[in-house]
Amino acid sequence: MEELRAVGETTQFIVIKLGDEQYGIDIKYIDNIVRMQHITRVPKVDAYLKGVINLRGEVIPVMSIRIKMGLEPDVETKSSRIIILKLEQQGTIGVIVDEVKEVVTLDNENIEKMAYDSKDEKASFLCGVGKCEGGLISLLDLNSVVLEGI
Repeated sequence: MEELRAVGETTQFIVIKLGDEQYGIDIKYIDNIVRMQHITRVPKVDAYLKGVINLRGEVIPVMSIRIKMGLEPDVETKSSRIIILKLEQQGTIGVIVDEVKEVVTLDNENIEKMAYDSKDEKASFLCGVGKCEGGLISLLDLNSVVLEGI
């Protein structure tokens, strides 16, 4: 009986763009998606920590996933967004993305778990790959994206 339930389970992901790549973020971690706004710099922090924003009276740190993953720095456009994440260990944190595309629902059969390769730093930020409508979406492991090096 247990197995039947696990087979049919689905997970919803918000598909985001970072450069030319599409990534999925598990929707259960997403608290809010807001337009780009003024980010107040904080001195003496890592380059990927862009600073803090004030969202309805709450001060939220904002980080660049692009810089964290070793990609070229963020270029702010009309499509840029800050996704507010609620994580168990870190609390609330904002991440800058180039664009929010859509919400997709993936069956567990359509999610390939990643074999961890310690030499490939970018792969350590992924927990799997989702197969969706003929394309592939790299699924971000938010805990390793956010926790590494903080």
